[in-house]
Amino acid sequence: MARPSAKLTHVWQAPALFSFGFRPFFLFGALWAVLAMLLWLSTLSGALTLPTRFDPVSWHAHEFLFGYLGAVLAGFLLTAVPNWTGRFPIRGWPLAALFGLWVAGRIAILTSATWPDGIAAAIDLAFLLALDALILREIVAGKNWHNLIVLALLAVFTLANALFHVEWMTDGHAAQGVGLRLGIATAVMTIAVIGGRIIPSFTRNWLVRENNPARPAPPMQRFDKLVLLVSIVLLALWVGQPPGPFTTPGLVVLGMLHLARLIRWQGHHTFREPLVWILHVSYGFIPAGALSIGLARMAGISATAAVQHLWMAGAIGAMTLAVMTRATLGHTGQNLTANRATLMIYLCLFGSVLARLCATALPELSHISGILWVAAFGGFVLTYGSLLLRPKPEKRS
Repeated sequence: MARPSAKLTHVWQAPALFSFGFRPFFLFGALWAVLAMLLWLSTLSGALTLPTRFDPVSWHAHEFLFGYLGAVLAGFLLTAVPNWTGRFPIRGWPLAALFGLWVAGRIAILTSATWPDGIAAAIDLAFLLALDALILREIVAGKNWHNLIVLALLAVFTLANALFHVEWMTDGHAAQGVGLRLGIATAVMTIAVIGGRIIPSFTRNWLVRENNPARPAPPMQRFDKLVLLVSIVLLALWVGQPPGPFTTPGLVVLGMLHLARLIRWQGHHTFREPLVWILHVSYGFIPAGALSIGLARMAGISATAAVQHLWMAGAIGAMTLAVMTRATLGHTGQNLTANRATLMIYLCLFGSVLARLCATALPELSHISGILWVAAFGGFVLTYGSLLLRPKPEKRS
């Protein structure tokens, strides 16, 4: 994520938490990732029954994908869009109101068993619809047509959430429905689009500072555009026909294309800086997930939920942590380098993904995976929470 434009010179006097979109949404998105996982683990153990209309698996899937990721997307976009458009960021009461909608959605879904039919879904959807409207207004006002693709992805993500609710209300189970797959596919495409911009750029900047002659392929070359177009088609196949005859080989092709794209970015030169290599490893979960799902089906292995977590917990979880740590450091005036605590956050996340993948054979590893997940996002809150709550220090003359 780039830093705010220098021409945004308006002085902000209100509380730091609502001075920029990344602050409330990154902090409380991470807190929700911790709390939701603790609730899920309590449900798995039989110690707790949630007061939600969703079955436990559907609630777990919804609140990670649309609850947690929705918050991180809001934090990223509300911070990046002013830099794209040259307009002032959304802050103060408008930002607090949007944040309040997100909080209301989490409470409504969690307690939906106590609400009339459809009310909790409407409250939940209100947040993403409001975010869509705000981003549309900013892009149109700034005439920033180049980033309409990001708005389109956000709109499809909102549609996926709506489909998730419809599927739940019509057949009572949405954990493996079209809405969830469309949400995951849209998240993967968002990582592919935005990651394709920031990963080679940040990698090049770091290599230049290190006097390393290696250079990544520039962003969005013809090959990148081809990969993105093919990805739309192949992910659409997976959304509509997950076990279809063309879907399985299509996922293998998808994985190979994204692996080739990743190799072109020269990530193997960045191992001395976790803040850079985490971007490459996070993106690597896209080809890993596609290849694992495709090859598992070719081999007749029934491990859909486990390997699907390579996209959900791996690509989405790791990339959001990568973006949140880097953006928080950059936008709060810190050095862009990862300390030991940040490295441990990344390692706990990777351990969580690995444990979940192995839980098909050893179910008890599901709890280990959850504990490591809590450690990763709890570590982010403890390490970065104070930075998100206090104002950016003034530069000394």
